[in-house]
Amino acid sequence: MKYLEGIAEFCAVADVGNFTGAANKLDTSVAQISRKVASLEKLLGVKLLQRTTRSVSLTEAGTQYFQQAMPALKALEDAQLAVSALQASPQGLIKLTAPVAFGEAFIAPLLNTFMQKYAGISVQCTFSNEKLDIVEQGLDLAIRIGKLEDSTLVAKKLATRHLFVCGSRDYFSQHSMPKSLQELKEHTLLVGSQPNWRFVVNKEVQTLPVQGRVRYNSGNALCSAALAGLGLTQLPGFYVREALARGELIEVLPEYKDKQEAIWAVFPSNRNVAPKIRLLVDFLAQNIMDDR
Repeated sequence: MKYLEGIAEFCAVADVGNFTGAANKLDTSVAQISRKVASLEKLLGVKLLQRTTRSVSLTEAGTQYFQQAMPALKALEDAQLAVSALQASPQGLIKLTAPVAFGEAFIAPLLNTFMQKYAGISVQCTFSNEKLDIVEQGLDLAIRIGKLEDSTLVAKKLATRHLFVCGSRDYFSQHSMPKSLQELKEHTLLVGSQPNWRFVVNKEVQTLPVQGRVRYNSGNALCSAALAGLGLTQLPGFYVREALARGELIEVLPEYKDKQEAIWAVFPSNRNVAPKIRLLVDFLAQNIMDDR
């Protein structure tokens, strides 16, 4: 079976376009990918990849080999998936990414419960507010919040959450409560990573450009600033719900609240998604509550 060695590594490089991405995709080292591809080229007696210090491209022979080898490799992967689906208990590593605050508060506890239920599953989760490239990083899925960019990724809606505009009692002791969206311009606003706040007016989403003396890319920091009386902020419920319940923060303009910001699971659009990935996505959809 020596002729099979290096095919998966070569196809990964050809598919992703570089050795680093291929190593991440196959969860191995760049050196291992390079050795396997070199061995395959030696076995075939032909150069498959043209390497420079900045890029990797397919030779004519490499293009032809990739076109022939990839369907065969996919057939083998499909056979493995079919066998895996027969297992009573899913097995293997799941690699994913999620936003930091939301991931730590909600995704991590659910992952822990999932692994308690399925002992054969292990998880590697990267918490990051950057939208990591799933294919480039070799990830199985990502948790995204809000509007999705157009892509070839498959998306499954897990839940929705609300956005609250609120300020502290100390702030409102010195400022009147806004009665309209236009009156927000008269207030000190605490701005996050997005340049606009979102509202729903007559069932349509409207955005309001916002500026302020405070700009944080952290929901927890914005909540802290609001509690300190520095201004008004717009945040998802999981940041402010407890402070609202205690009366430390007061919600304003609830009639314009955006209640439909979606929470998504996105994953590569392979024809057959591994059963363990589908199982996790379904588990998250069943256990992430709406109105976060």
